[in-house]
Amino acid sequence: MTTSHLVGPEGPRAGVRPVAEVQQAHRRLDRKAAGPVRQTQYTRGALTAYLWALGRGQVSPVTGGRCDGRPDLPALTAEADAAQAQLEDFTQRTVPRDYVHGVLDTLAWVCGHSDARP
Repeated sequence: MTTSHLVGPEGPRAGVRPVAEVQQAHRRLDRKAAGPVRQTQYTRGALTAYLWALGRGQVSPVTGGRCDGRPDLPALTAEADAAQAQLEDFTQRTVPRDYVHGVLDTLAWVCGHSDARP
């Protein structure tokens, strides 16, 4: 299921945010983390989550679930929940903690659960 049909007053949405706002956030972080020396596991997770939320990645960043197009709000929320579960239980963690934290912070912002944009 995708949110491509969900259009608010600002246009199409990724989660609860206008797609243009999510694209801008991705570009800003991508510029800030340009180059392998400046990129951290946190920024890699955040950038991957932005791309997935925008429908540019077929595989979700933590669970590896497949999705055609932009994931809908329930899929974004489920992925954020999976990230939270991995942070709380290290035995479930399959990727670095900072990467998962970047994914969680990004998806929390995209879903409207946080006002802090990574």
